[in-house]
Amino acid sequence: MTSNPPASLVIELQRLSRTELSAGARLGHVVLALAASAMTVVIVSLWLTEPVLPLRTQVAFAVLAAIGMGWTGFSLWVLRSRRVMLARHRQIAGRLALAFCGVFTGGCVLLVVAANTAAARPALGMSLVLLTAALVLWRRAETAHATLLTRRDALQRQLDQRPD
Repeated sequence: MTSNPPASLVIELQRLSRTELSAGARLGHVVLALAASAMTVVIVSLWLTEPVLPLRTQVAFAVLAAIGMGWTGFSLWVLRSRRVMLARHRQIAGRLALAFCGVFTGGCVLLVVAANTAAARPALGMSLVLLTAALVLWRRAETAHATLLTRRDALQRQLDQRPD
């Protein structure tokens, strides 16, 4: 049985679907896009202007450039959509942060095992701190998203049970 939702609910849902990112959120994503793209340009410029870099340095530059492009792409996607996506932005940003921190931690582990230089262990410690923070933020985003989906389903069930 399909029922029509109350007009006030329809109006509120339409208003929410038209809501755009706040000025602060837009500014934050513009800053992220600029910072990530600037970092990527600097890294790629260094990489291209130094022809005799060791292989591990070239790999590190490639990974850093990919990370910069990832954050730039994410921020441009958010700015292009211009719509509030509730927990979706946080969920995707958390996944990116977790993946990039995981790559950083993996690189630090390789550095400790292969080179064991003076800076390797502190870098590994810092990468583990960042990985833990990224994991916590990602879990919070996933939980918030799941909570919103549960709420949406409960509201849908209430609408479906309304008598005409």
